[in-house]
Amino acid sequence: MIEDESYASSLNALATEQENPVSAEIDQMSPLEIVRLMNAEDAKVARAVERVLPDIARAIEQVTARMRQGGRLIYVGAGTSGRLGVLDASECPPTFGVSPDLVVGKIAGGLLALTTAIEGAEDNPEAGQNDIAAFNITANDTVIGIAASGRTPYVLGAVTYAKSQHVLTIGIACNSDTPLELAVEIMIAPVVGPEIITGSTRLKAGTAQKLVLNMLSTGVMIQMGKTYGNLMVDVQATNNKLRQRATKIVQQIAGVQKEQAVALLQQAGGETKTAIIIGRTGVTPVEARRLLAKHSASLRATLAVLEQQS
Repeated sequence: MIEDESYASSLNALATEQENPVSAEIDQMSPLEIVRLMNAEDAKVARAVERVLPDIARAIEQVTARMRQGGRLIYVGAGTSGRLGVLDASECPPTFGVSPDLVVGKIAGGLLALTTAIEGAEDNPEAGQNDIAAFNITANDTVIGIAASGRTPYVLGAVTYAKSQHVLTIGIACNSDTPLELAVEIMIAPVVGPEIITGSTRLKAGTAQKLVLNMLSTGVMIQMGKTYGNLMVDVQATNNKLRQRATKIVQQIAGVQKEQAVALLQQAGGETKTAIIIGRTGVTPVEARRLLAKHSASLRATLAVLEQQS
């Protein structure tokens, strides 16, 4: 009983658990008043994230260095936080052409927890440890624990185990001075304040976490050469929209017409970077892939060398 009271007391002290005075009478507001209030509160999220940009940049640098050595990025969380991690991981393969094993999301309770609340899953630190251990992590990997409260036992179990294996650990929370901060090497904590519905961290806290995850994965992929300027040159053309996007990118960078861009993509087996190299140099697909591999799959670096040689 004393333990339960202590837990409740520490939980109630969190910024994300405080009552927000501006929404004290939200149940008496009109729909327009509700959304105006939500919009005003959401405006605070970007400012909170802005305050932790140096931490996000440091995380990008550290993750990229390990990924260049063959490491993976593993997100772990429960509830909304876990779903956001799984979402971010699932969007990396089609956007950046990476293996589904490179960026992975793990949620407490497993796949069923993506659509259904699994009661009690987040309270089990051993489950977090076991889920991370199952990845056979190495020193080149990175484990990012996502927990709005900064104290979810499942997440703490996961990052504590990862750290014991000499793996880079990063925390994302929306409270300061949390157990998660003590458990990780890099802490990212955009403090967004009380939610308009007390304790509903799928709102401002969830939005802040999504912004941070967007920056993290996108920043790492840019550093890994997955873009050319702001173009996603490793896009996987798996549907009509993405095929059109890949065609437009080849047109733009290779300086060819649409019909030729389509032909180049077919010749390159749908690989946008390869098609661009072929279009710019006239080499075979095999040679284009060799040149890219020689320059760490960076299209910009490959083209720069080729232009110097011409």
